[in-house]
Amino acid sequence: MKRRFSMAISKSAKIMAEMEKVKAKISDQQARLKELEQKHKEAENEEIVDIVRGMSISLEELPLVLQRIKAGDTLGQNVPKSSKGAPAKSDDFVGRGGARERAEFSPQAETEVSGLCDDEEKEDAE
Repeated sequence: MKRRFSMAISKSAKIMAEMEKVKAKISDQQARLKELEQKHKEAENEEIVDIVRGMSISLEELPLVLQRIKAGDTLGQNVPKSSKGAPAKSDDFVGRGGARERAEFSPQAETEVSGLCDDEEKEDAE
């Protein structure tokens, strides 16, 4: 009986020692994480400074520019897009969705169309 008792203690002690090792590793990893987070923040700040310096904006103008960007103002940098290749926007245009609102289908045509869709689904399932 003493043997079981001593084995239980040594088993418990081993588990406790393993727990302490894991806690130490966790502590080390948390410190490493904080260090990496700080380095990441510093790198982001350097990138921001480089971007702002590249914009040739005076220190006095910077807060105004940032406020305008935040408010969604255009800052006069939009280039008008050409209308070539743009889809028609007339009432007779039948595009994605909404076709049923612009066109009138007979009940028979709707049944035929839905039947076609059902056939395609059956083929896909096979």
